[in-house]
Amino acid sequence: MTENIENINVDKHDKKNSRSGFPKFFFDWIIPIIVAFIFAQLIIHFVVFKITVPTESMVPTVEAKDQIFVTKVYDPSKIKRGDIVVFKSDEFSFLLLKRVIGIPGDKIEIKDGGKVYINGELKDEPYVKNPDDKQASFVVPEGKYLMLGDNRAKSNDARYWNNPYIDGTNIQGIARLRVYPFDRISFLK
Repeated sequence: MTENIENINVDKHDKKNSRSGFPKFFFDWIIPIIVAFIFAQLIIHFVVFKITVPTESMVPTVEAKDQIFVTKVYDPSKIKRGDIVVFKSDEFSFLLLKRVIGIPGDKIEIKDGGKVYINGELKDEPYVKNPDDKQASFVVPEGKYLMLGDNRAKSNDARYWNNPYIDGTNIQGIARLRVYPFDRISFLK
C-alpha cells in the first residue's frame, strides 16, 4: 500500500512540472508583467501622477525641483481652502502649483503688507515666509477658485493674472507627498 501512495505523489509532482519551456515562462513571467503594467497605467491615468516643480513660487513649502505625487480631482467641490493644487490656466500652456486661498463665494482682500483677509477675517498663513506688499481685492465666482503662491514675493499668481480665477474643472489634482529629494520626503499641508 505504501508503494502506491509514493507512486501517486510522484505522478502529481510530474504533472506539476509538465509545463516547461516557453509556456511556463509566458505564464510565470510575461502575464504578470503585462498585468502589472496595465494596473500601473490605470493608477497613473485615474488616481495619481507625479510632477516636478519648476519654480520657487511655493518656497518654503515646496522647493524648485521637488518631485511630488498628486492625487487626481474628479469633484472640485471637495477642494478646500489651503489645499495645494495642480491646475491648468487659460493664460499659461503648462501646469501650475499653488495654494487655494479662495473658494466659490469668498471675498478676498490682500492689504496691510500682504496680509490676507477672507470674508473679513484675517487668515493665519504660517507657510508664508516671504510676503509681498501687493494689494488686491477679489470676489470668487461660483465654480471658480483663487490661487496664491506661498512665496508671495516671487510668485506669479492670481494677483498678477489677467483672469485671477481658475475654473474647478481645470484643477487636475491635490499635491499630497513630496518624494524627492529623499532627505525631504514628507506629506504636504
